[in-house]
Amino acid sequence: MRMLMVIILTVMLSLAGFTPASATGGAIPDYAKWGIIAVKETQTKYNVDILDYKHIGRTSLTADQSREQFKLWVRAKDGKQFAVYVNVDFNPSTQQLRKVQFSESDRH
Repeated sequence: MRMLMVIILTVMLSLAGFTPASATGGAIPDYAKWGIIAVKETQTKYNVDILDYKHIGRTSLTADQSREQFKLWVRAKDGKQFAVYVNVDFNPSTQQLRKVQFSESDRH
């Protein structure tokens, strides 16, 4: 399952214009680690398929807490599609995960 998640995230990042560092000489985006967590936690919480992935941005909340925000477009097992906004809070110095928060929307 973990390998499937890595493959899915890699495909989504490449569709968003990111390619592996070896192909472009660039680096993996700073938010990639937190994007994987957002996708995995969303799948666990909602038991959904991820259809689309968007990194919204990073916000510095305090000196020792930052937030990466993501929008995931998902499909439930009953076919219903909706957006899940995911906030991943972490310590930027230690890279320690603090919390993951979710909110839902039916808007694309």
